[in-house]
Amino acid sequence: MDRAIEKRIGANIGSLREKKNLTQDDLAVKHQLAGWDVSRSSVAKIEVGQRHIYSDEILLIKNALKVSFEDIFNMD
Repeated sequence: MDRAIEKRIGANIGSLREKKNLTQDDLAVKHQLAGWDVSRSSVAKIEVGQRHIYSDEILLIKNALKVSFEDIFNMD
């Protein structure tokens, strides 16, 4: 995936997380309960585009935040 796109997706995830009043720790715990062993540090790296994000992880994030794919992939 293109680095600029990953940064944008990460920023969208961070913004969506904040709109839900969740911390990075909160989101990591939601993922851990869903079976994805991810740390707060990994969530932070995803949000700033420093860590590649896989399609199955995007689906888990979408479900945890209760948002649409359009929200995550918004490039406006």
